[in-house]
Amino acid sequence: MPPLLLPASPSLSLHFAGAGAATAASSSRRAMVAVASAASRSSSSSSFDASAFEAERLRLDADARASMVTTAAGAQAEADPRAWKWKIRKRVWDVLEAEGVARNPRPVHHRIPNFDGAAAAADSLGRLDVFQNAQCVKVNPDSPQKQVRFLTLSVKYGRPIDLDEVIKVDLIVIGSVAVDPSTGARLGKGEGFAELEYGMLRYMGATDDSTMVVTTVHDKQLVDDIPVEKLLIHDVPVDIICTPTQVILTNTAIPKPQGIYWEKLSPEKLGQIRILRELKRRIEQETGTILPCGPSENLPPTAQRRKRRGR
Repeated sequence: MPPLLLPASPSLSLHFAGAGAATAASSSRRAMVAVASAASRSSSSSSFDASAFEAERLRLDADARASMVTTAAGAQAEADPRAWKWKIRKRVWDVLEAEGVARNPRPVHHRIPNFDGAAAAADSLGRLDVFQNAQCVKVNPDSPQKQVRFLTLSVKYGRPIDLDEVIKVDLIVIGSVAVDPSTGARLGKGEGFAELEYGMLRYMGATDDSTMVVTTVHDKQLVDDIPVEKLLIHDVPVDIICTPTQVILTNTAIPKPQGIYWEKLSPEKLGQIRILRELKRRIEQETGTILPCGPSENLPPTAQRRKRRGR
């Protein structure tokens, strides 16, 4: 089985770890990644507490969902350029709940929705050559991708790395709220952290345009009305869609993000993610150039990770 990458919490260095060392919700998710490696087994003395990891992940997810309600409410106005995205998200969330395919945590609104058949979709992904041949897989930490993480994990331990360490990610698995099978256009839940994680990997040289992006969704999350021309430069398209009933190759022509778009990052968003602030400071010091910053925005409160006892 290939190693696993997961987003982790905002600390100064990237953390490569097994599933027990990483979780995500709102901006408490680290703008970092995590990977399990066989070599780390001998260097780690702590074991993975699966139940504690899942409980903490769900707690942070609930906090993040509460904060996203505020964000969505502020983006419903027709004049807001994000309004069209929220209309599609709400429609998909409503359909999943109304037709009885939504699964806990519920309600699925303001989440990457969990769904009936998530394990079957993950198993379809697991049978693909692109997965079987991957040496390193980055997986998001949301509920519907739990089975993907199970299939991916080969060890339960991890090790810290920094931004300069050379890694190669062979496959990215990403959660979605809605996805267009004809174009590969994708909508997440609206926080933008998946896009930032992708940008970080591109900056590190861990991925390139050939790195496949896969999503696992329910068939009812397939849509045909995501306007490609309205997507932003940092929106991440998908190459493969796995549902409980089918595998779709999108042959997407949508360009993938080329890195971190500093001019799109508001001061408030940058303030939420320590590693991005440190990276920005380092680049500015090394180049002698002040990086651009995006316009100010009102962000909802962030979910904060509780400090572990003894730390």
